[in-house]
Amino acid sequence: MRWNQPGLTCSNRTDTSSKYSYIDYVQKPVEVYVFVDPLCPECWSLEPYLKKLSVEYGRFFTQQPILSGHLNTLNKDIFDKPKRLKEIWEKTASRTGMPCDGDVWIDNPISSPWIASLAIKAAELQGKKAGKTFLRKVQESAFLKKQDISDEKVLLTCAENARLDMREFQNDLYSQSAKKAFQSDLKLTQEMEVDYIPTIVFFNQETEEQGIKISGLYPYDIYVQVLKQILQRDPVPSCKPPLEQFVRFYKVVGTKEVSVVYDWSAAKTEKELKKLKLQQTIEKIPVKYGTFWRYIGD
Repeated sequence: MRWNQPGLTCSNRTDTSSKYSYIDYVQKPVEVYVFVDPLCPECWSLEPYLKKLSVEYGRFFTQQPILSGHLNTLNKDIFDKPKRLKEIWEKTASRTGMPCDGDVWIDNPISSPWIASLAIKAAELQGKKAGKTFLRKVQESAFLKKQDISDEKVLLTCAENARLDMREFQNDLYSQSAKKAFQSDLKLTQEMEVDYIPTIVFFNQETEEQGIKISGLYPYDIYVQVLKQILQRDPVPSCKPPLEQFVRFYKVVGTKEVSVVYDWSAAKTEKELKKLKLQQTIEKIPVKYGTFWRYIGD
């Protein structure tokens, strides 16, 4: 991800641009597979770290979500235990700071999780960016809005919010192409022996060395160390964009995500977000166990 902002400067940029060749910005040497499930609260909790990694080192890697299907295949009986699911979601929210409203399992239980995965692959047929944007909208619907993401109406709203071609999305939703793409993700999950989600696998496309696999949630510095190891160099992080530009780019962000990306305390983060709210650039989205913000500036 590149942030094009006139006059954007930072202290660590001085005399470092010569260390980067033009290839850093054109041919990204690292491919990052992120194995997730749209209903996994720990995958949702990984979002702040993925955003920060993209902001600071996105010029070196491409990121591809892979749908593991773990919640569809490994935990079939857990969907019959709504109180247990509610407890798992809310414990994760309390521990990680990323809101997960477990009441969805009591008020509006998600009946067919595989449909959401199929919809994500259908969205991806419109491009990787479209797929990632749609995945985020599906996660927001489940974790923040308590919506049944196996409901086709909810998925169509997600598609609209992700600005997909609606006719194309509806045609692709139950298509063989989407089904094959989902099966391909499941096969890749099996081949790479991914037995826990989230899992991230880093590959250097310029070498024939094996990738590095990290399963579970870790502090941000661990992901940076692995990226540097796979790159076989020690790059300087890119400048962070102004907060308004960051929120405008992502449209909906959590206080936790801003805090992680900008290395701010909770108090500093709230202060900076409230400034944008006073300027009527963003609006607050009340959610359980935290706060999210929607960009309304344009």
